[in-house]
Amino acid sequence: MERDELYSGKLIYVDNAASSWPKPRSVIKAMCDFMEKACANPGRSGHRMSIEASRILYNTRNELSDLLNVRDPLRVVFCSNATEALNLALKGLITEKDHVITTALEHNSVMRPLRELENSGAQISILKCSQDGIPQAQDLENLIRKNTKLVVINHGSNVTGAIAPLSEIGKITRDAGLLLLVDAAQTAGCFPIDFERDQIDLLAFTGHKSLLGPQGIGGLVIGERVDIERLKPLKTGGTGSRSEYEHQPDFLPDKYESGTPNTVGVAGILAGVQFVKKRSVESIREHEMKLTGVLIEGFEKTGGVRVYGPKSLEKRIGIVSINIDGMPPSEVSFCLDREFGILTRPGLHCAPLAHKTIGAFPQGTVRFSPGVFNTEEEMTTIIEAVCQIARRG
Repeated sequence: MERDELYSGKLIYVDNAASSWPKPRSVIKAMCDFMEKACANPGRSGHRMSIEASRILYNTRNELSDLLNVRDPLRVVFCSNATEALNLALKGLITEKDHVITTALEHNSVMRPLRELENSGAQISILKCSQDGIPQAQDLENLIRKNTKLVVINHGSNVTGAIAPLSEIGKITRDAGLLLLVDAAQTAGCFPIDFERDQIDLLAFTGHKSLLGPQGIGGLVIGERVDIERLKPLKTGGTGSRSEYEHQPDFLPDKYESGTPNTVGVAGILAGVQFVKKRSVESIREHEMKLTGVLIEGFEKTGGVRVYGPKSLEKRIGIVSINIDGMPPSEVSFCLDREFGILTRPGLHCAPLAHKTIGAFPQGTVRFSPGVFNTEEEMTTIIEAVCQIARRG
């Protein structure tokens, strides 16, 4: 397609579940300032730029700990993204003798490592979900075995927007003496999370979604109930600490942070977290739920459109998946982009089991995920565009 055939007006970006955009100006400025004024290796040198780079890492751990209610900031370990964090937790803890319980809504960042572990002898059980995509916590106890070590759940589905009953699952898991790993890729920054209250043991987050930072930075929060002697690192190498020893450091966070970190990315996520805290997670959630409600109401009034996920806004985050009768999701998404400048994501969203649960496999869905910078007027425009496309179908 020639460039002049594309819609050339103002774009409406509703793909925030994949990566948030636009970024706050403060995030861009923080990253530029780092590259211009503090672009040194943290913890490796004693000069002022290296010390400033280390300060950025320290401040970011503190801000994230405050946001998530984590008592010890040193338990915030930086990774390249939530996928690496989940791999660290799963491959670092689970052996061929262990049993893991997960849900039918998981992203492939959980399912693929689990299937790999299963090939090595580990056992996997799937907690079923309701048709609208909510894990059935009351069934969790029935899946627990003598060798169960871990429960891993997707806090907010990237397909349906359904929110897992985290506090309920956390209590069941803690009472059974198990560890709870939470994939908070879709919720950190837009939904209140309390690491202590919800009885979480491990939490994976990413910087480039609702924390409004750049791509390539995320992390794993490691709770006090996790034995770090048994949690193996994914990689070993230079940490800038204990350089006189040839063996990996055995303390947090150094044990899991080998190699030069993505400090410019950390500077970006620091500014993103500060933006979120200033705006407040509660107000961001209220805004996104208002936009989500407008979309759902409009889509449900449109003939030929099927809306997936919970009916109640209290049980979902700002993600709306739909299908239009007679049209594949890829065609709908293409028309929205080409004709209306509306940017969405079609397909299976790296979560095939979730689509099987809601009856949208193998075609997938068209996903709309409004964010903090979207407006109600944009949602109205989206509804009108979907109406026009649906009339053709």
